[in-house]
Amino acid sequence: MTDLRPASTARTRHVVPATAVGLSYRIVLRQLASRGRIIGLSLLALVAPISGWALGSADSSLDDAVRLVASVGLGLVLPIVSLVFGGAALGDLREDKTLVYLWLRPMDRWPIVVGAAMAAATLAAPITVISIVATAVLTGAGNGIVSGALLAAVVGLVAYTCVFTLFGVWFKRFIVWGLAYILIWEGFIAQAGAGVARVALRKYTRSILVEQTGVDLDLADFSLATAVVVPLVVAAVALAIATRRLSTQDID
Repeated sequence: MTDLRPASTARTRHVVPATAVGLSYRIVLRQLASRGRIIGLSLLALVAPISGWALGSADSSLDDAVRLVASVGLGLVLPIVSLVFGGAALGDLREDKTLVYLWLRPMDRWPIVVGAAMAAATLAAPITVISIVATAVLTGAGNGIVSGALLAAVVGLVAYTCVFTLFGVWFKRFIVWGLAYILIWEGFIAQAGAGVARVALRKYTRSILVEQTGVDLDLADFSLATAVVVPLVVAAVALAIATRRLSTQDID
């Protein structure tokens, strides 16, 4: 059947994915990059390197340094900063009724989700990765902990950001649900056993640190390959679910 629509309409009917990702990225980045949010999270992230400096000044052991990076850097700073940016990436747009401007454009839903997650990771990366690596350096415990902290921070950042982007699409109170996951599930319930801990991202980032340093940590017994690959798979699945959710929910 012949398409009787004007040529200009046919050409502009659909936004190509690369353009759509870039559009979503720019819009969400501007939305997230508030001065108060960045300053507040940066101050939170300073807790880790200050603790690392204090530990290094006390000539502590490698075990103490690894535990500090794992508990404060990977267990507190990384997930909380990722939650605030990742959850707000689409959650804030939905709450202030501006998500509809992306929703109504003639483009697929997955570029919106991917662009939002990329924007969240762009802002979270310098705050989290620099904080965690600086903490490892300031402990003075050697290069193994620094490379382990860097790899764990990058892998964890990707996974947490994507998971919390899903939270922002799925839950209206994404901060509450995210904190429940970080503090209750990862902080307490996952400590009950290895089986439950398999669905805690903290177990994987801790395992990377253990593999790079040789220091034993509780619930950190995955191989390096598993500890890197599984969080990245989780990130991809989270974005796929977020795309499905965004495609089926009503946008005001």
